[in-house]
Amino acid sequence: MILDLTTPGLLFPAISLLLLAYTNRFLGLAATIRNLYNDYRRAPDPKILLQISSLRRRVWLIQQMQFLGVASLFLCVVAMLKIYLGWETLAHYSFGASLALMIASLGVSLLELKLSSGALNILLADIEDTRRR
Repeated sequence: MILDLTTPGLLFPAISLLLLAYTNRFLGLAATIRNLYNDYRRAPDPKILLQISSLRRRVWLIQQMQFLGVASLFLCVVAMLKIYLGWETLAHYSFGASLALMIASLGVSLLELKLSSGALNILLADIEDTRRR
């Protein structure tokens, strides 16, 4: 496969959009945590405590997603530099590693999505329990 400067350059918009989406998820999660904190300070509720471990795990997963995404972008730039310097074989390895990191980032994103769905199910179960009474 011939690798030129435009091939790794194609990843830039994708990685940038992923990082933007991850940042938005983080900001949404931060707002949720702040709201839960205020709610818990006003009236301690065991249901809020159920969400804490999920929220901690989600924050950690989002950090990992962002780290993997940034590392992917870094290796993409390294691949472009190696192409520019004429180090074709090393450029292939860097670009391949960049793709692998992007795949890992997306995989972690799926785990975080699953965890966030679980947290929403806790709230839905509470609503259903209240409605049944």
